[in-house]
Amino acid sequence: MRISHSRVFAAVAAAIGVVLAASPYAKEAGATHGVDLAGIDRSVKPGDDFFDYANGAWIKTNEIPADRSSWGAWGVLSELNNQRVRELIEGAAATKAADGTDAQKVGDFYASYMDETGIEAKGLAPLKPDLDRIAAIKDKAALASYLGTTLRADVDALNATNFYTDNIFGAWITQALDDPNRNVPYLLQGGLGMPDRDYYVSDSPKMAELRTKYRAHVAALLKLARIADAEAKAERIFALEMKIAKAHGPRVDSEDVHKANNPWKRADFANKAPGLDWSAYFKSAGLETQSDFYVWQPGAIAGISALVGSESVDVWKGYLALRLIDRNSPILPKAFVDENFAFYGTAISGTPKIRDRWKRAVAATNGSLGEVVGKLYVEKYFPPEAKAKIEAMVGDLIKAYHARIEKLAWMSPQTREKALAKLATLKVGVGYPDKWRDYSTLNIVRGDAYGNAQRAQQFDYKQALAKLGKAPDRGEWVMTPQTINAVNLPLANALNFPAAILQPPFFDAQADAAVNFGAIGAVIGHEISHSFDDQGSQFDAQGRLVNWWTPDDAKHFEEAGARLVEQFNGYKPFPDLAENGKQTLSENIADVAGLSAAHDAYILSLGGKPAPKLQDLSGDQRFFLAFAQAWRTKMREAAMRNAIVTDGHALAMYRGDTVRNLDAWYPAFEVKEGQKLYLAPKQRVQVW
Repeated sequence: MRISHSRVFAAVAAAIGVVLAASPYAKEAGATHGVDLAGIDRSVKPGDDFFDYANGAWIKTNEIPADRSSWGAWGVLSELNNQRVRELIEGAAATKAADGTDAQKVGDFYASYMDETGIEAKGLAPLKPDLDRIAAIKDKAALASYLGTTLRADVDALNATNFYTDNIFGAWITQALDDPNRNVPYLLQGGLGMPDRDYYVSDSPKMAELRTKYRAHVAALLKLARIADAEAKAERIFALEMKIAKAHGPRVDSEDVHKANNPWKRADFANKAPGLDWSAYFKSAGLETQSDFYVWQPGAIAGISALVGSESVDVWKGYLALRLIDRNSPILPKAFVDENFAFYGTAISGTPKIRDRWKRAVAATNGSLGEVVGKLYVEKYFPPEAKAKIEAMVGDLIKAYHARIEKLAWMSPQTREKALAKLATLKVGVGYPDKWRDYSTLNIVRGDAYGNAQRAQQFDYKQALAKLGKAPDRGEWVMTPQTINAVNLPLANALNFPAAILQPPFFDAQADAAVNFGAIGAVIGHEISHSFDDQGSQFDAQGRLVNWWTPDDAKHFEEAGARLVEQFNGYKPFPDLAENGKQTLSENIADVAGLSAAHDAYILSLGGKPAPKLQDLSGDQRFFLAFAQAWRTKMREAAMRNAIVTDGHALAMYRGDTVRNLDAWYPAFEVKEGQKLYLAPKQRVQVW
């Protein structure tokens, strides 16, 4: 939801923060409450392509807006949400709020981002102090010290669904894998301008074409910044990034928490990752007193550190200047904005038109002052009765999981006891956090868009550093209330369901139980399942990485996962590119288990009575259609290719076909042997 995603850094983000990749269900704004009958393509047999059956007519009659790389019912909700947040923020911007108040900060941050005339007049002047600091780097010690300052911007910038940061390393400060009573820093690979190592090393013609466009993009930015010898410097920068990419571990390895379980002492870095002056680096990053770290991709950390030692200071200085300019292009003059979008928006994602300035300003304000905006949002758009209804649905889903675990014939009593203990201690947050963040120390100045962004990043980093030496807070949220998404946090054994997703089309108080359980119920079930998927199942009730499975139970679970990997490996949207079932396994397990539990909860909600027939559909038909229409999405080819390479979630069209693993789907739509989605009973994957 994006639903990044649901997972730890996709693994601590499947293990630290699990994000459900977002997409919506059936109806557009203003439609009737229930399944979108007009969106169904009845020329398609449900047993051949259920996603296309449920959504085909809508897909044929709707176009992706020019400023988007994909579109669906979620997009409609996103547009509505953007308008609501815009009104809240612009209301704050229009007031003469006292300095230091939340309203002043929100209003001035947004107004500064929107001040295109002022930004144009300043040119690159706001970046000059930082560019001068880069230019002043004379040796490897000074280089290490500067690189340490770049870590400060990455604490919350890392995307839990793709591990991406364009600084050489990323940091995340959260609970230790082996000790639920302390927070520690995690260090991750970074440093690439393109989304993933595959963009650099793949022999695909599509990737080769993007590499050519990226080199041109780098040169264009350097020329815009009036940096001498731009073409030659661009080639040297690209060559350095190519070496960084080759040092990176592949995405699928990053999903494996055991490969990431690498505790290093502060003193280990000099021996295990020579090349970088780690003392200077950690001092500059504010981590000089830390003795314990987790290194998520040790090969990459060592490889990048070696490049700091082997590559010339001048090459690194050019690279750092490029990264600074590229990262901040959205708040620089229009020529930089346009160049940034031409590559990242059009070349990478296939989007022909940039979003309106106000939409970008809303996103930036949410990113820097999210919980300030969130408080305003909740007060206006999330009444207490909505929170109560969703909490009741969560309770129903937890009961359904409890019953499913109790009935698992293959699970031993020892493992079952641990699973039920984990379920019983799951902390669920609905709508908004119990405790709001305090932004009183963050200084926002009207007219200083670049300075505001930098200070907001430093504020986030200082708040993260303050967690060190303290016990983890299981009630802390990683999403804002106005985010259309949901998340599971395996290290905290906790779930967050932000207010913005708890409305039509995901949840509709006027729709019947079948539709709500098929839509938001499957989302809730999905997130609960992440506590028990291939990643979450490796964490106990306290979030400790520990094996609580018997060998026989683990073997059964692994065999079921292997069948799901094989199932998704068979989906090939392009002749040269297929889904990676291993990379998407956690999300696919969550879809199967979440949908199964949601169906159980729906049946329980009927209280033994037969389901009513509505819209000329049975209860099960409405349930499964609501689920498949929840993944209603059209994507541009470039965006699809990017998602397959970088995302831990399968494409929406394949997620919608998850129904083929549930026995109840077959009689509901008279699916017969010989149809494309048909699976013999023993082939259907039932994990939980």
